Order: sequence, then structure tokens, then C-alpha cells
Amino acid sequence: CKQSYSHGPQVIFCTQPLHPLERTISTDSDDTVTDGRKAARSSSITNEPTTPTSAKNEFCRGCSSEKTGFISRDDDAQVNYISSKQPYDREVYSMSRQACLKSLTGEVCPGKDGPIFFGNDQQGHVLSYTFHINDTQARGSCTRYSILVVMMDKIYLLNSWPFLVPHLKTVIEHITKKANVVYEREKIKLPLQPPQASRVRSKPARSLIDLTDDRNIFKILHLSFVWILKACGNRITETLLEGPPTEDSIIDMEKQEETEEGFCLIFSKKVNIDEVEEESSNNETAESPETAEEEGPAITNIRHLMKILGEDKFHVLAHHVVIGNQIVVQSSMASIVRSVFNALKSLLPKGCCRVIPYSHQYEESWKCNFLGLVPEVELPLHIMSDESFVLVEISLEDQKPTDTQTKEEENDDLLKRLVFKMASPTTLPEKAPNALYKMELALQNEDLTDTVVEHYLICLKEEWMNKVKVRFKFTKAGGNRTAEDTKKLMQVIGAKEEDTPLLKFWMQGLSLQYRQHILTASKSSR
Repeated sequence: CKQSYSHGPQVIFCTQPLHPLERTISTDSDDTVTDGRKAARSSSITNEPTTPTSAKNEFCRGCSSEKTGFISRDDDAQVNYISSKQPYDREVYSMSRQACLKSLTGEVCPGKDGPIFFGNDQQGHVLSYTFHINDTQARGSCTRYSILVVMMDKIYLLNSWPFLVPHLKTVIEHITKKANVVYEREKIKLPLQPPQASRVRSKPARSLIDLTDDRNIFKILHLSFVWILKACGNRITETLLEGPPTEDSIIDMEKQEETEEGFCLIFSKKVNIDEVEEESSNNETAESPETAEEEGPAITNIRHLMKILGEDKFHVLAHHVVIGNQIVVQSSMASIVRSVFNALKSLLPKGCCRVIPYSHQYEESWKCNFLGLVPEVELPLHIMSDESFVLVEISLEDQKPTDTQTKEEENDDLLKRLVFKMASPTTLPEKAPNALYKMELALQNEDLTDTVVEHYLICLKEEWMNKVKVRFKFTKAGGNRTAEDTKKLMQVIGAKEEDTPLLKFWMQGLSLQYRQHILTASKSSR
């Protein structure tokens, strides 16, 4: 949009997506119904026939863009992106016209230049980024413009703010940089003109092509707007929830919110800059680029891991996993180490999994409960006596001469020759948690497919997370809780004494949202 001093704000360029079989109504005829491709081809030949008659007389050189529009087709998504002077649909034209008027007159952000949000459910919601371009022939030596993003979905637009604003700023900087070159060039010639010439405008208002001295400026804008619209649409997707969100899904959403640059943060943790820098440096030493991209044989899932280990070894390892002991895996095969961790993570809620997949130094258990190490690393002496962990060393049997094999056959042969050695200074309880026994029964049941087992583990973990929630609320609600009270609670939730280590560890898997809710409620009740 452009602020014209002769006839007010005007829409000068519009980019919009048209989907297949989308109803496209021409502004000259209410009977035109075509698909996106036909509408694009029939309407983008020239802008003027598609412009309402009330606006035809408002054209001037300064408000012109391109006599012909631009079309970009996304074959994957079957979407046409069309750029022209005016939108083709009457309703869209009305919304963009109202948004243009407000963005350059009534709705002004502090400092006049910058992004602002306004709108309503009837006329649409608008993200407006206002800026000015230096112009030696304009009143006040500058002309005001704004780039608008108009949507009916308020939440979608607000959540797209952190993405849209930086990219719109990049487009604006590109335009103003070109315009400043023209402005400085004209300013050098300006003092040579007679004083009367500076007070009398002898030329009409100039278009963006004149101000930037770039005949392709609108083609550049078309390509930029198409990319922004497509990338913004691909960035956020809708997920249909078939019930209340699980703790794992809430944790996933909290992690996504933490990437929104502080805009949509509702549940957040205070971040210490020193800790962030230390963590980033540790990550650099933990994984080198060579190992990060390494490909090789891998264990496909938790059932595959149990078959390779054997039921006895698997039971011991899984027992360490579900009660929170650190799992340290040493091997020269990085792909195997990662696949072991990916399989074991299916036994735990997502909030309980802290993984450093392949490191060249030992990391403390408070940083990670899954740690992969290269074979050369030796565990510190104090760890051997104080920490609760299990060390798993993975090696290969002696190489046997084989005929020429395909890569797939070679990987299968390698998996068969894996040797697992386990050692731990930690003495496990005699009885494992009941949740682990149920998991093992499902894994041993050959009648269940891998997909069924996967969904069963998800349901089982959610069942026990509900028990964890009750236990957490019980411990944080205040008051003096005796051992007898705790025993009665365990009976109510259907848990036994051997389940206590699991319940305590799985409290780490509770979402920040739930923790804050319980702590706030307990404080208000006192």
C-alpha cells in the first residue's frame, strides 16, 4: 500500500494464493466461477478490467505497479500464487482496501515505521509493517508505504508474527536500499535547480519503479511474497486431537513455544546465559560433524533390542531405564548407540529423556540419563562409587570371512555379531515396577504387531503418568504426610512399594504447565 497525497492511501500490489476448485468471483461479473489455474490465466492479463469502477479513476503514475500481473504455480500443493494491482474477489478487495486505509492513517505504531497488529472478525485481522521511502519530489521528501498481511484467523496470524516480521523487514530493507541510492543521486543535482523549481511540482507522483530505478522491483516483490506465504503456511500445521492432550504432547508444545522468540511463551523457564553458553560448548564437544551424519546399521525398535539382548539382559537394562539410573553406552559404532537410545526412549515419558547420543567425555547424570561414549573414554573414579548407572559396552565378534554382500545383508550380519557386556555398581531392587512387567509381556507377545506394541506402550505410559500426577499433587499440596498416608495413597492409585522409584523418577516427565498449576493451587489454598 502507498500513501498518496493526491487521493489518499491506495493498494498498489497484491499477492494471494488460489487453490484448485476455489470459487473466484470476478469484480466485473458475479457469474464467473473457475478453478485457480483458469482464474489466474483469465484475470492476470491486465489489471484494469478486474478493478472496481469506483477505483478506476483513482489511478495515477504514483499508484501504478504492473499492467500485467505475475503467476507462480506450486505443483506440489496445487496452488497458484497471483500478484496484481487489486485482489480479484470483491470481499478480499474490500478487506484489503480497509486495511490499507487504516494502516496509513488511523493505525500507527510508535515511531511511525514498524509492525503493528489490528483488525476484527468481520473485516479480517491485519499485520501491517509501515515504512517510508526517500523521495526528492514528494512532500516532506518521503513517501509512506506499508506491507500488509491480512487473515481471518487471528490466532494463526499472531503465531506467525515471529516469522513474518523479520522477513517483511528484509524485503523492506531491500526496497529502501535501492531507493536511497536514487535519492542520494538526485539530491546532488537538486541544489543546481532554481529556487522556484523546488516549490512547484512539475512532475506527477512517481511509482516504486521510478523511486528504486528498478524495472523488476514488482517481480522481486512477487517472488518474495510468494515465498513468505508458502513458508508461513508450511511452518504451522493443525493437529486433530482425539481426546485430552497427553503429557508428552503438552511437552512437545512447550518445546515449540520456546522456539517462538518469546512471543507466545506462556509456560517458560528462566534461562541463565552462562548455562546456555556452557551447554552449547558441551554440545560442540559431544558430537562432531563426522559422527552426527554417520550412517550404519541400527536397531529398529524396542522389540528388536530385546531380541538381540535376550530377555534376561533386557530386563536388567530396562529396569535401570524406568527408575532413572544413567545408561552409559560405549561403542565405536555411533549408529548402534543412537539406535539403542531411540529404542529405550519408548519406555519413558518424553520429559524423562535427556540424551547425549555420542560424546568424547563423560557427562554427569543430572545432565543426561542416556549417554553415549566413544570407547577411549574412561569413567571417573568418583562415578564408580557414587552414581547409579549401568555401563553397556557394545563390540563385535571376530570378523568372519564372507562372500560379497549387499549393504543391507552386511548390516544384518553385523547386527547378529553384536556383543553386549553390562556392568553396574548399583544393586537393583528385587522386584521391578509393575509397569515394566506389563511392557515386557507386550513385547514378548508375538501375536502383537510392532505398531500395536508401540501404541500399547503409549497408553501404558499415560496410565502411569496419571498415577504420577496424583502422587505429585499429594506431595506438593502441603501438610504433614505420614508413611501411612503415603501407603494408603499408593493403594488408591493401584501402585505398590516396588513402583515408588518409577513414580518418583517419572515426576520429571510432568509438563511445566501441570507443575505450575499444582504449585499455584497449593499456595492459594494455604
